[in-house]
Amino acid sequence: MQIALEDSVTTCLSPSVYDIICTLGFELRENRDIDSIVTQDGEVCWGTITACVADAGPAQGLDFQESVRLLGPVCEAVHSHLLSLTEAQFGTQYAPWLQWTHSPELFPEIWDALASRQAPAISLSLMKLTSCLERALGDVFLLIGKECPFLLRDLLASEELAEVFGKPVMHVLTIFVGSPSGLNLRNVLWHGFASPREVPAKYCSTMVLLTAGLGQLLTTYLEQTGHTVAPRPLLTLTESEDLLAFPDVTDETLSVLEEVTKKSPFVLKIMLPYWELTLMKFKSHRFADCAALLLTQLEAGLRSVFAAVNRCPRRLLTAESTALYTTFDEILAKHLNGGELNQLPLLLGEPAMEFLWDFLNHQEGPRVRDHLSHGEVSVPDFPKGVAAQLLSFSVVLLLRFMDDDVASEFKERAAVQSLVRLAGGYSSRFHPAALLRKQVLSCEKCVRGWPLPPLPEEEAGREAARLEENSEVNACSSLIVEIMGELYSHVPGNHIVSRDLEDVPVEKWPQPLPGLCGIRLPTLFWPRAALEVLTLLRSIGSCCARVALQVAASLEQRQRQWAEKTLRSRQRRNFVRMRSSTKLLSPVLALLLLLVALELLSIQRVHRQSAREHQQYLRFLKAVLQFTENLEVQSGLGRNQWGKVVALTHAALLRIRAFGERKQMLIHLAEEPE
Repeated sequence: MQIALEDSVTTCLSPSVYDIICTLGFELRENRDIDSIVTQDGEVCWGTITACVADAGPAQGLDFQESVRLLGPVCEAVHSHLLSLTEAQFGTQYAPWLQWTHSPELFPEIWDALASRQAPAISLSLMKLTSCLERALGDVFLLIGKECPFLLRDLLASEELAEVFGKPVMHVLTIFVGSPSGLNLRNVLWHGFASPREVPAKYCSTMVLLTAGLGQLLTTYLEQTGHTVAPRPLLTLTESEDLLAFPDVTDETLSVLEEVTKKSPFVLKIMLPYWELTLMKFKSHRFADCAALLLTQLEAGLRSVFAAVNRCPRRLLTAESTALYTTFDEILAKHLNGGELNQLPLLLGEPAMEFLWDFLNHQEGPRVRDHLSHGEVSVPDFPKGVAAQLLSFSVVLLLRFMDDDVASEFKERAAVQSLVRLAGGYSSRFHPAALLRKQVLSCEKCVRGWPLPPLPEEEAGREAARLEENSEVNACSSLIVEIMGELYSHVPGNHIVSRDLEDVPVEKWPQPLPGLCGIRLPTLFWPRAALEVLTLLRSIGSCCARVALQVAASLEQRQRQWAEKTLRSRQRRNFVRMRSSTKLLSPVLALLLLLVALELLSIQRVHRQSAREHQQYLRFLKAVLQFTENLEVQSGLGRNQWGKVVALTHAALLRIRAFGERKQMLIHLAEEPE
C-alpha cells in the first residue's frame, strides 16, 4: 500500500502555537538590565521574573500570551548573559545551585550547546533539561506528598511544590513547560513537533537560569525545615536478549541510514538536522541522546504517515489546548478519536506495530520514550543495544516509504536484506502473552532439572509398597494420563511426539511446549475478555514457576542433607514422601503448562463464548489458579505437607476433567468452524 506523504511541510506547529513560541516573545524590544534578573553572585531575582506573569482575570487563570510577550525581553537578557560567560565562570556562578537536580554533568553540556549556536543541539539540550527538571521536581514533591503525579503539568500545579517554591514561581514554570496554552517547550520537543530552528535558544538559557533559581529557593526551604531531598533511584536499562531483535549496527548500516534519511519522504525536510545529529550522537557513543532524538523523529514521521493514510492533514500540526495532540498514543491506537478505524496499523503491518508497541507501550517492556522523557533513566548507562535497535528499525521504516526503484538499490545490500528480513519476522517480546510463553518454557526447564537421584534400595522398596497402597496417588496418575491424552488431541500434528501417551515416557510429555510457544500469536488490540483470560493464565503460570523453583530448592537441600546424614528419622521419612510426591507433581505441572499453552493459542476465540459461558470459564481458571496457589503454599520448604499436595492434586484434576468434558475450554471452541 503506497501513500503520498507531504514533502513541502514548513512547520508542524499550528498557527497559534507557532505564534506563541516563535513570535510573541520577540514583540517587545526593550532592553532589560541583567542585574535586575540575576545578581553578580548568581542569585536569581524571582520578583523580576514573576512580575511578568499576567493574570487573565477572575476565574480565567493565567494570561499565557501576554505573559510570554512580557517575558521575552527577560529571556533575551538572560541568554545574552549566559553567552557572555566563559565555561569556568558559568560553573563557578551556577554549578552549586544546579546540584539539586542530581545531574550536574548535564549543564556544562547545555552551556556548550548554547555557545555553539547549533539549533539541533540546543533543542536536544532543552529536551534533556526538561526531563531532568521533571525528575528533580518529583523528588522535591515527595518531601511532602506521597505519590508523585505522572504528568509534568499536574506536578507543577501541585500544592506540594507551591509550598516549597511559591505559587508565583510555579506559574512561571507552567508558562514555559506546563501547559498547552503556554510555550509548552517540553511537549513540542519531546513529541517531535518543533523543528530545530523553531525553539528560540533564549528559552533554553532561561530554563537553565530558572533551574538554578529553583535550587536557591530549595536550599532556603531545606535550611528552614531541616528536610533532606532523597533522589529516587534511576532505572538502568539492560541489553536483554528480548531487546536485541537486530544485529549490532555496523558502519554500513549507518552509511545506509545517512543516505536514506535524505531520500525518504518519511523524513520531513525541516527535521533532517535532527537525523544528522542522531547519527553523530550514536557514532560518539552518546546512546541516550541518540535514542531521544530518534524517538522524536519516529513520532514526527509516523504522525505524517498517520495524517496521510487517515486523510486528516490537520493532525500533522500541534493541536490547540482544546483538542488532542496527535502523539504515539493515538498514532498506534486501533481507532481514531472519533471511533473510525485507524488505517496506520494496517499500513505498517503487525511486525512493525509489535516492535513499536514493545519499545514504547507495553508496561513490562523498556518503554524507552517514557523513561527518557520523564528523566527516569540513567543516561550514562543507557545501553548501546537499545539505540542500535531503534536505528535498525528506522532503516527498514524509511525504506518502506521510498519509491521502489530507489529503495531496491539499498535492499540489494546484504546488511539491509538482513534487517528487512528480521523486521518482517518480528513478533512481540514484551506483550503479556509473549512473557507468559517465556515463563512456560522456563518453568518446564526447571521441572526437567529437578534433582531426583535414586533412593537406597531399602527406602525405595518401602516407598514402592506405600504407593501401591495409596489409592489417591493411583487415581491421580490415571487422571493425569486421561487429561493429558485429551490435551494432546488438540496439539497440532507437527508439534506432537505421539497421540498415544503410552508410547511416550512421562519426562517427554512436555516436548510439544517449545513448538507451541513458537507459533506466531498476533498481539495487537486484544479485547478485554481476552486480556481477562490472559491475566489468569499468567497468574497460573507464575504460581507453577514458583512451585517448580521452590521444589527444586527443597530437593537439592534435602538430598544434600540425606547424603551428609544430617536428617533426623522423621525428616528422612518426610524426604522420601516429598520425593515420591514430586514424581506426581512433575507430570501435574507438565499438564498445567500444556493447558496454559493451548488455551493461550486459542485465546482469540474467546469472543465465541456467551456471557454466561465466559463467566463459567473464568471461574474455572480461578479454581485452577487457587489450586496452584495452594500447591505453592504446601510445597514450601517450611511446610512439608506432602500428603495435602496429593489430596489437592486429586481434587483439582477431577475439576479439570469435568470442565473439559463439558467442552467449554477455548481449545474446544477452536474446533468449531469460523
